[in-house]
Amino acid sequence: MRNILKAETLERKFPLLAVEHGCIVSKDADLTVAFEVTLPEVYTVATGEYETIHSVWVKAIRVLPDYSIVCKQDWFTEESYRPDWEGREMSFLARSYERHFNERPYLNHRCYLYVTKTVRERSRRNSDFSTLCRGHILPKEVTDKEAASRFMEAVEQFERIVNDSGHVRLRRLPPEEIMGTEERPGLVERYLSLSPEGGQTVLEDICLEPDRMRIGDKRLCLHTLSAADDLPGKVGTDMRYGRMSTDRSDCRLSFAAPVGLLLPCNHIYSQYVFIDDARTVLQDMEKTARNMLSLSRYSRSNAVNREWVEMYLDEAHTKGVLPVRCHCNVLAWAEDGESLRRVKNDMGSQLAMMECTPRHNTVDVPVLYWAGIPGNAGDFPAEESFHTFLEQAVCLFTEETNYRSSPSPFGIRMADRQSGVPVHVDLSDEPMRRGIITNRNKFVLGPSGSGKSFFTNHLVRQYYEQNTHILLVDIGNSYQGLCRLINRRTKGEDGIYLTYEEDNPIAFNPFYTDSGEFDVEKRESIKTLILTLWKREDEAPRRSEEVALSGAVNAYIRKITQDRSLRPDFNGFYEFVRDDYRRMMEEKKVREKDFDIDGFLNVLEPFYRGGDYDFLLNSDQKLDLTNKRFIVFELDNISSNKVLLPVVTLIIMETFIGKMRKLKGIRKMILIEECWKALMSANMSEYVKYLFKTVRKYFGEAVVVTQEVDDIISSPIVKEAIINNSDCKILLDQRKYMNKFDQIQKLLGLTDKEKGQILSINQANRPGNAYREVWIGLGGTRSAVYATEVSEEEYLVYTTEESEKLELQRLADGLDGDLELAVRRLAGKRRDEKKLP
Repeated sequence: MRNILKAETLERKFPLLAVEHGCIVSKDADLTVAFEVTLPEVYTVATGEYETIHSVWVKAIRVLPDYSIVCKQDWFTEESYRPDWEGREMSFLARSYERHFNERPYLNHRCYLYVTKTVRERSRRNSDFSTLCRGHILPKEVTDKEAASRFMEAVEQFERIVNDSGHVRLRRLPPEEIMGTEERPGLVERYLSLSPEGGQTVLEDICLEPDRMRIGDKRLCLHTLSAADDLPGKVGTDMRYGRMSTDRSDCRLSFAAPVGLLLPCNHIYSQYVFIDDARTVLQDMEKTARNMLSLSRYSRSNAVNREWVEMYLDEAHTKGVLPVRCHCNVLAWAEDGESLRRVKNDMGSQLAMMECTPRHNTVDVPVLYWAGIPGNAGDFPAEESFHTFLEQAVCLFTEETNYRSSPSPFGIRMADRQSGVPVHVDLSDEPMRRGIITNRNKFVLGPSGSGKSFFTNHLVRQYYEQNTHILLVDIGNSYQGLCRLINRRTKGEDGIYLTYEEDNPIAFNPFYTDSGEFDVEKRESIKTLILTLWKREDEAPRRSEEVALSGAVNAYIRKITQDRSLRPDFNGFYEFVRDDYRRMMEEKKVREKDFDIDGFLNVLEPFYRGGDYDFLLNSDQKLDLTNKRFIVFELDNISSNKVLLPVVTLIIMETFIGKMRKLKGIRKMILIEECWKALMSANMSEYVKYLFKTVRKYFGEAVVVTQEVDDIISSPIVKEAIINNSDCKILLDQRKYMNKFDQIQKLLGLTDKEKGQILSINQANRPGNAYREVWIGLGGTRSAVYATEVSEEEYLVYTTEESEKLELQRLADGLDGDLELAVRRLAGKRRDEKKLP
């Protein structure tokens, strides 16, 4: 490329004429329609989905007329995370979370696609005929309005085919986004200055020199794929990403991903597909093959090349594939020589990862940069492209982008595993609206040390701050710090921490209701409770016993509703069965083998007046949880008591259901830690299923957390009662269970893609940031891995490490119990210690 003019103004050389009717019109009368492209999120696409996306692009491009150019342009710009402080009331922990990520660098990605209609003469020009090098532009008069109309119809078909796929979305750019407004720079202006989206755009001098190009202080370097020799022997829709793959699973990325999100610098990856007249192209190749045959006696290379051309022609004729020309380039920039040298090395290594030959282009940088101006693809130099087929050309498209925040107002903040910046994730409302899930229940599986308690603390803290009523049933004091902080901030109104202690045990009254009415659900819960007290875990009741128990409960309820002077409690029920119901059984002549009333009373005696557990079901105080938004039941002291644990857990669940019915239109959550295992007897499975199905009707969600894989593998009740009724599944690091993961996969109904995502957890964590990854799957159709990264303040509140909890408690005691101030001081101290060499 020879530069004829030494200096010129941008206005004179500017190749675009106008934007009319949504089209960019160049001074050579090329028409271009510009789109913004929404791609799938990185690490969420499997091989089959990559192949589907590939076939969609192929189908869409095939509808375009001859002499069309498809230019897909992926912009990757280094930006810093900026918290959105304005207009938001934020808690102490929420603010510390945002401050933790403030100004964290990340690679932002925007994808654009330009479909250009040019003419044969323009599509075959070389670099000397670029508008950048010609002194005068002679516009071509276009009189064929029908050709323009046909092109626009083809573009509409193109757009519809892509959007109907469900994997990729196109949005046509309006004129103000292309050319900009007084307040906001447009796409063209940002390209000419290489400015990030949303940043200040300052048009700077563009310096074209023989061996380099600069835009202001930005030094440009360009690597090209402009010859078939630069490509590997075989291309595909996707590739195996080794860093996140294991010997039992694959993590897949698009073939061109190494020059996309995996290239950590400012760059634009441009992919061109030129659609010529296929018949003319093949005729020219036939002629070339004949010439090479004639000259083969003079050079063996002519004979070899003829064979390659013949193979190309055979492929085109036998398979009906579309011959096209293709070109890809990576334009990167830096502001100093050392950074530019590092960028060049990175680009070369990433291209080598694709098994491509890195070509550092120093001659055609200005022309290729100029052709990349949105709407100016017609200026592309033909000698920089190579012949291939459409299917192979599309393999060079990047097909993934960064994680996107949900537009839903409700959700939680998690970190993007690729860039490490916060994204807003809705696990409940938006998936329900879109039909991805049918309930909001969640099943959490994570072994000890996987970061499970940090994730659940992070989850419930954000739910609480969005006005959710939360009830936690815990074993192990995992939520003590968060509960104490909430209690201090609300001055005791919230953050209620109830621990089972010998001198102050948790007590209930299952026969108490506010209204004095007992609906079917309440009666069933009482029957389930008494059945749990009566029968062993492995002992199923006979049908006659179920009927007798149901009759006893209903008869006692009739008695206390007819005589309001009677105090309803378990003592009263026991006495009713002992006296009144015994007479009723005798009158009915019920045989002892059908219902052993004496055996029944004997088993329940410990819960009756004077028994070891007479306090448990005869409380004279109503446990009012209705207006308390954050309650923790800590049952660690009875975790090994096979009598008390299931009863207490069951009554807590019943208490939650009562709260759930009263609070209409308010989000409610019950989270049950390891004590859920006490509920997995055959006698209680129906009630657990009932709970999981009922919460959906009352704007609630049930969350079950476990750490032992064997618990879910060995129990069919878990699958029936919990897993099948939990559309949101959350798994943490499962590497220690890799050898038995096939069983987990089968039980949870996971796809191979989901298995690959789960086994990639924590495989390639970013150095310098302390976090644990977590997999979230919704309804079997949406899934992704996120990072649970928290601030120092959140860490101190969430930690279950005894020494750290004691250190924080001692500091708070010295500050008159001000836990928040203690957290601030200790977090500041820890940050200062990390800064020390």
